[in-house]
Amino acid sequence: MKNTIIKYGVIGGLIVSVFMGIGAAVYSYNPKYDLGMVFGFAGMLVAYTFVFLGVKNFRDKQNGGFISFGKAFKVGLLMSLITATIYVGIWVIEHHYLYPDFMEKYSQAEIQKLEKEGLTAAEFKIQKDRILYFKELYKSTIWVILFTYMEIMVPIGLLVPVISAAILKRKPSAQASPKETE
Repeated sequence: MKNTIIKYGVIGGLIVSVFMGIGAAVYSYNPKYDLGMVFGFAGMLVAYTFVFLGVKNFRDKQNGGFISFGKAFKVGLLMSLITATIYVGIWVIEHHYLYPDFMEKYSQAEIQKLEKEGLTAAEFKIQKDRILYFKELYKSTIWVILFTYMEIMVPIGLLVPVISAAILKRKPSAQASPKETE
């Protein structure tokens, strides 16, 4: 089980990191377009496909073709955590060494988008202050790590193991011998 979790988690982590690197490079050269984020989220979807495949592999090849929802969720969640940890680690390194001005460019682009939305002065100030607040938090590596985990784990990293477990759960048939169910 451990080898499968590590293998599929690392594959997912490497895939999402490559997509993220491409997306960050695209974004750093032209922050006005959301193409960088498209690369990032596309990479997450491709990477988390390997969570599903990893749970299926574990069920079919190491668990006799059977798996409970809880066990499938646990296996998938551990793969997701490995994928996310690689993603976070790579982003911290990229952010520090390659894109130290990322948050500056990002916040400027977001403020420019706000200016075009036709908000009232009060609404604009609230939104701008929120962007500047997060920009300040992002100066701390701890916050970079926390925000990056939230970015990858909360929407997709938790949902994919649940969906995988729901789809892949399979109970042994009543006719299976005790040895087949272990």
